[in-house]
Amino acid sequence: MPKGGKILLIQLGDIGDVIWTTPTLWAVKRAYPQAEVSILVKEGYGALLAEDPSLDKVLEVRRYRGGLLRRGREHCKFLRSLRQERFSLVIDLRAGDRGAFLTYLTGAPTRVALLYRKGVPFWRNRVFTHLIEPPLLDKKTRGAAEQSLRIIRGLGIETCETAPRLWVSEEVDRRVRELLQKEKIPGSGQWITLNPFSRWGYKEWSPERWSRVIDWLWDEYQISAVITGSPEEQERANDLVKKCHRKVLTLAGKTSLAELAGLLRLSSLHIGVDSAAPHIAAAVGTCTITIYGPSDWYDWAPVGERHKVVSPDKECAPCHRKGCQNEGWSQCLDELQVEKVQAAIRETLDPTA
Repeated sequence: MPKGGKILLIQLGDIGDVIWTTPTLWAVKRAYPQAEVSILVKEGYGALLAEDPSLDKVLEVRRYRGGLLRRGREHCKFLRSLRQERFSLVIDLRAGDRGAFLTYLTGAPTRVALLYRKGVPFWRNRVFTHLIEPPLLDKKTRGAAEQSLRIIRGLGIETCETAPRLWVSEEVDRRVRELLQKEKIPGSGQWITLNPFSRWGYKEWSPERWSRVIDWLWDEYQISAVITGSPEEQERANDLVKKCHRKVLTLAGKTSLAELAGLLRLSSLHIGVDSAAPHIAAAVGTCTITIYGPSDWYDWAPVGERHKVVSPDKECAPCHRKGCQNEGWSQCLDELQVEKVQAAIRETLDPTA
């Protein structure tokens, strides 16, 4: 590829997938320092990468509104703009049909992806000019960064860093501090953030147990909790506040995705379930404690001594299912005791005890 060419990485996964892709972005930029490196993500996720110094452009696949004709017209306009970028190299980091389709429509002379022999449409592998043979995964290697790093290693690109990192702009930091002042929340390091919500209910812990943890934090350490969450989770956050008897605040639904990153950066600790928030918190440098149940923490939990996982003591966990009998609830999490979460918090906040 020409040294001054254009490179596009396509990552159409969820927020955690996007965050774990950041080491791949840096490796590509180091390999091609004079190239213009861009990434294509789902609508709304680009704000997390806006300040990444390895990126020249952050593009988003949008959800177009309106009638069928309007949506079709807007989508065609997007595809034309993508093709007009004249990318020299496009790397699709996932196995999805949409990423393969968009890779092909860029018209890039070099189109790269991982080779999939099963579970994909017959045409999927044919739209790429180069397919990387999946390497054998080393079970000793933790971290979801390997999902995309193994693809670029197949191109001969060296990969040194594997821990994700996000940058927070001065403007976002200013907005977050103004929000804290408005909500009468003290400055950084005087509270912890807590996210008890997930898109999937089978990953959640009961509100009653969360309220016990929140009250214990104040009684034991005189530290208050700030609940985070999406606008859709705002009412549930308010209900949790009502269950607590000690100091707790909520900013659920009051921050954008970029502002959530800025908020988590100011937190002294983040505690939550398997969701996007622990990935964001770890990537901005905040210690995390994450509760895992049926989902496997080994590949996806933040890596390093500053990050802890709390999981049930049951032989069936993780079962990799969507709850018990795939019915949306998890007995292993229902039985996870408060004391086990408290022990992880104590070990983080008071390691010498």
